[in-house]
Amino acid sequence: MDKRDDFDIYVVTTPGLESALCAEMTAAGFTDPQPGKGGVNTRGGWTEVWRANLELRGATRVLVRIGSFRALHLAQLDKRARRFPWADFLRPDVPVKVEASCTKSRIYHAGAAAERITRALSEELGAPIADDAEIVIKARIDDDLCTFSIDTSGESLHKRGHKEAVNKAPMRETMAALFLRQCGYDGHEPVVDPMCGSGTFVIEAAEIAAGLKPGRSRSFAFERLAGFDAAAWDALKASATLTAPIMRFHGSDRDAGAVKMSQDNAMRAGVADWTDFRRQAISDLTPPDGPPGLVIVNPPYGGRIGDTKQLYALYGSLGKVLRERFHGWRVGIITNEPALAKVTDLSFLPTGAPVLHGGIKVILYRTAPLA
Repeated sequence: MDKRDDFDIYVVTTPGLESALCAEMTAAGFTDPQPGKGGVNTRGGWTEVWRANLELRGATRVLVRIGSFRALHLAQLDKRARRFPWADFLRPDVPVKVEASCTKSRIYHAGAAAERITRALSEELGAPIADDAEIVIKARIDDDLCTFSIDTSGESLHKRGHKEAVNKAPMRETMAALFLRQCGYDGHEPVVDPMCGSGTFVIEAAEIAAGLKPGRSRSFAFERLAGFDAAAWDALKASATLTAPIMRFHGSDRDAGAVKMSQDNAMRAGVADWTDFRRQAISDLTPPDGPPGLVIVNPPYGGRIGDTKQLYALYGSLGKVLRERFHGWRVGIITNEPALAKVTDLSFLPTGAPVLHGGIKVILYRTAPLA
């Protein structure tokens, strides 16, 4: 594999969560992370690329910029794409596909650009071309500058490899992890989710507390690149240390199917020993024994599930239970309707940027410890 250690690395995340991912990357020791639109820029070699895929809980995918050149027309693009050192990065026996985008450039037809690059790559390297290829070259032509990046992740990184069962309108693991971070969760306190669905918040919290790497159960596209060092990758994965949490993580839901789903997902993720899931209505919710921690919940909201007006009673009941029983606990509620947040009668801190979740813009509402 190319030995350079000075790649531009772009870590993609859910729009609205760039600053949270940047904070995670800073804490994880990545070089000078800088948030941008839809992701965070950093620099490093292949080890950092691997580490970003393996360790970053808020990353959607990891792109590596492998080169760029100016191209003012398609013939020039074709010629320069043929001269590009594809063999430094790609194997001739592994299928590949090219995706292109054009902005503010004399080459304005993305389909024609992708076709030229694909043909050049295929004829010069000999790699098979396939629409479902795991290796994707992203060509961005911006202001006449063509930049090539490799998507090193393959499947989206929210697919951790151990959640088979999901319920209606599930929260992606990557989003859940960054919402937990924004609530100040660092793995050293209990977490309660009283509408746990398929258990995402509870399982993420338990994994963070245990030091489990989010990418430990899956494979990545970079494993099929030229010169991939399998022994070094195995050593990086083996360097993770597991710490059994001293606290437990609690999920409940009124739907028995959701509870079973959560239990099964926790078992596959290896955190069943530290998680409790039970069938329970909001009105029966009580804090677990021990110190206070974080209550985090992604309740139904208008446009996601159900009609907004029917949800006022649910949010009102949730707020009442939390105010009366969860003294000293912090609360995080994700919803798209300020009116629904308001009906909880909780005192919320200033909110951050809206976040796109399933096509709906949602906001995380946070409290200080409840008095």
